[in-house]
Amino acid sequence: MIVDCSTRVFNNPEQLGRETAEALRRAMALRGTRLESTAAAHEKHLAPVAAALVHGFRSKLLDAGIPNEFVAEVVRTNPGRLAGIAGIDPMSPDALGQLDRALELGLVGVSISPSAQGFHPAHSDAMRLYARVESMKLPLFVSRPGPLVASGTLEFDRPSGFDEVARAHPELRIVIGELGWPWIDECMAMLLKHRNLHAEISGVSGRPWQLYNALLNAQSLGVMDKLFFGSGFPYEQPAKAIENLYSVNAFAHGTQMPAIPRTALRAIAERDPFSVLGIDSPAARAVRPRPASAEDLSRDAR
Repeated sequence: MIVDCSTRVFNNPEQLGRETAEALRRAMALRGTRLESTAAAHEKHLAPVAAALVHGFRSKLLDAGIPNEFVAEVVRTNPGRLAGIAGIDPMSPDALGQLDRALELGLVGVSISPSAQGFHPAHSDAMRLYARVESMKLPLFVSRPGPLVASGTLEFDRPSGFDEVARAHPELRIVIGELGWPWIDECMAMLLKHRNLHAEISGVSGRPWQLYNALLNAQSLGVMDKLFFGSGFPYEQPAKAIENLYSVNAFAHGTQMPAIPRTALRAIAERDPFSVLGIDSPAARAVRPRPASAEDLSRDAR
């Protein structure tokens, strides 16, 4: 059972802001691939996973938005496999109202992007949003909506920026996207320090050498159990991200370099974010293992 923690759906790259859309088109041209980001493409490429979290996005800074209403519509097409994460801009005057509306829509978490929204993680307005999210026992996802852009403030994405947040809100469950890239080591230190801080591997999952080194570091620090699988759809397909994760030890074959136990890789792939993060939704209940029936036990005994 694999749950993809990091996917987005949008009909037009301009929903991510004009600057991001231009950067995205350049990146796709360099890769020689075509972006498939629609709900139909999302459904097609999710075949290898049991469920996925679909993130919204909103940014005053970039004049961008994947509306939470749209995310809710996507989830309604397949509620047994999809759960929606509300994109909220903490710098918007109506940020708390956005959260209330997201809950009415049935969304089960909050997604922010400090660099793309132009705020330090411990900004007072953001802290007010975190307090509400914590009180509602919702998870907070920290991610980027697309390629880096000049208007964004990259330093606001540093994982250590959430050190003050985690100290002030110790029950807030935070998931750092892309293993905190480009500050992967810093992210590992944060995972080690804070009980309710986690990370997912999207972005880095598309760069196998970087993933290999990151997982070796996580293993040496004893924080492998705090990592979730994420593909980063539509920028990487779940099937490819899963393949990259399971084949990461190819770098060690025939060398003296250490390998990561396959059981540890499988644990990342199959870790259930719904249970760990306290998410309750139809998708969470669909992937939750059901208790063994008397018939199952009898069959097993035979």
